[in-house]
Amino acid sequence: MNILYDEAVDGALGKVDARDLFAELRAAMPDLQILHREEDLHPYECDGLSAYRTMPLLVVLPERIEQVEAILRICHARRVPVVARGAGTGLSGGALPLAQGVLLVMARFNRILEVNPRARFARVQPGVRNLAISQAAAPHGLYYAPDPSSQIACSIGGNVAENAGGVHCLKYGLTVHNVIGIEILTMEGERLKLGADALDSPGFDLLALFMGSEGMLGIVTEVTVKLLPKPRVARVLMASFDSVDSAGRAVADIIGEGIIPGGLEMMDKLAIQAAEDFIHAGYPVEAEAILLCELDGVEADVAEDIERVRAVLGRAGATAVSLARDEAERVRFWAGRKNAFPAVGRMSPDYYCMDGTIPRKHLPTVLRGTAALSERYGLRVANVFHAGDGNMHPLILFDANQPGELERAEELGGRILELCVAVGGTITGEHGVGREKINQMCVQFNADELSFFHAVKAAFDAEGLLNPGKNIPTLRRCAENGRMRVHQGEMPFPDLERF
Repeated sequence: MNILYDEAVDGALGKVDARDLFAELRAAMPDLQILHREEDLHPYECDGLSAYRTMPLLVVLPERIEQVEAILRICHARRVPVVARGAGTGLSGGALPLAQGVLLVMARFNRILEVNPRARFARVQPGVRNLAISQAAAPHGLYYAPDPSSQIACSIGGNVAENAGGVHCLKYGLTVHNVIGIEILTMEGERLKLGADALDSPGFDLLALFMGSEGMLGIVTEVTVKLLPKPRVARVLMASFDSVDSAGRAVADIIGEGIIPGGLEMMDKLAIQAAEDFIHAGYPVEAEAILLCELDGVEADVAEDIERVRAVLGRAGATAVSLARDEAERVRFWAGRKNAFPAVGRMSPDYYCMDGTIPRKHLPTVLRGTAALSERYGLRVANVFHAGDGNMHPLILFDANQPGELERAEELGGRILELCVAVGGTITGEHGVGREKINQMCVQFNADELSFFHAVKAAFDAEGLLNPGKNIPTLRRCAENGRMRVHQGEMPFPDLERF
């Protein structure tokens, strides 16, 4: 299973004496909350990928930056690994603890420090919820654009760690495009500030490097985000299709027409039925696929784009196109999409959420390939994804109580990701690699590239103590798993052409 640690990583960590570490932390910070009893550690044994669980050695919940500095310095001196955790909503095992490590929970850093409507930015601590930023900016007619489906719970520090997106990232960008500065602590407890208040900062773009680094380079202590004016008008079209192929082609046709929607989302029949049963959003359950296309801006431009998109959808074979009648229906359409994950959870004892990205033109091919793999492995797959930028979220339905089904779901998920790479895509769009996709890193990147990634990490964390064993596989792991890198679009997927 993907969850197994590299032996090389295990060996490097060594054995940690929990009592001695607890005593040193308590002596240095008498007011620091430290969890050490088994019953207190259980809630922290996994993130949103709950199939994988590890009990941490200790959990620390600091409230001040000085406490975080001290924790890191003590752990660095003792060579104790540290895994940072925010709200724990991640879906790739990125916040999975280490049995011989400290879990550093940043949830209590939850203050909005400043909202500056004139300069259009907000300074926040990493534990602030994504949605709370927009709520704080709303009185000024502003909002924070990236909106993951988990935005009601996920924290901005975690968004930085995974470079989160959301349904509106097609037009407004991912976290990397909406953060202008961060403050971090290195593993040695040194404070660094990356980015600047200006449009650019001198030197290397370390801010962009840090986005999506999954807690491997430093601990985020403050984030400065861009705020945007709320669009004057936002309207949503819902188009039904009698095949996923037609819906996939329509996505490329809309972008090819020079239209950049605020959001362009696709759901297949299984996901439609689940969301409609759960939310009653008004989705056509008889459709094989639907597209949700949001157009925003000023009234005249939106009205013109609606007619252009209607025409494109008609030519692409849409069987029906409806426009949300009012703001309440627009919100309901999006509620169905944003609640698709929990909705699918009502259809099966367990599901495994994948995250890969492909060129838009290959949507029909990859959807056909996913359907064929679903049949081959005997597991249903519901497809929900950010169609506009090709970020797919296949949901693999299985029952962990049935022997072998979790392993089969893992293998199916890996094959879907390899299919994404085969058509020129990548193994993640916004969920990160974590533990979940570490084997597929061996497929996407060659030995030289992986060595370079390790060198970048070593520049920030020479001892390899921050979130070790995640994201970047060792070359030994790749060799032992018999993985091979894709070369010029060719890979061990012999039946790709028939899709």
